[in-house]
Amino acid sequence: MSQLPEVPLDTLDLPSLRAYRQRLRDEEDRASYWRRLVHARLDLLEAGRSTEGSIALDDLVRVLGDTGSGASRTALMRVRAEEPLPDVPDLAQVWQVPSTADETDAVLESLRQAEAQLTGYRTALFARIDAATAALVERYRADPVLALDVLPR
Repeated sequence: MSQLPEVPLDTLDLPSLRAYRQRLRDEEDRASYWRRLVHARLDLLEAGRSTEGSIALDDLVRVLGDTGSGASRTALMRVRAEEPLPDVPDLAQVWQVPSTADETDAVLESLRQAEAQLTGYRTALFARIDAATAALVERYRADPVLALDVLPR
């Protein structure tokens, strides 16, 4: 599913390894952004179903604002929503307004599939980020002076 090719980390010089790790982190930010949109839409559709179409302000605040951990989402402000993710179901359904219970069921199922794919994608990205971080730490342990060039001069 990844747009970023997997690279043998031992073939990268230090600046390239750092840049590769940053690209992975940026991609994870993008996947997280879309996953959160899918979650919010799922929550809104399910809340609307249980309240016969009307959603209380408190429910809306919870759906759109709750991170589960209390953390803010300011890191996601740099994600551009128009950039599509690879191999994810048509996320245009995030915005679809179903008019019947059957349409709602179909949209919910599609969104659940998208959420599962995004979760799997993020898991794979986290594994690659962890591997790149471990490679950086290994290089820094072997030669601690390498870590100094990331400090501002």
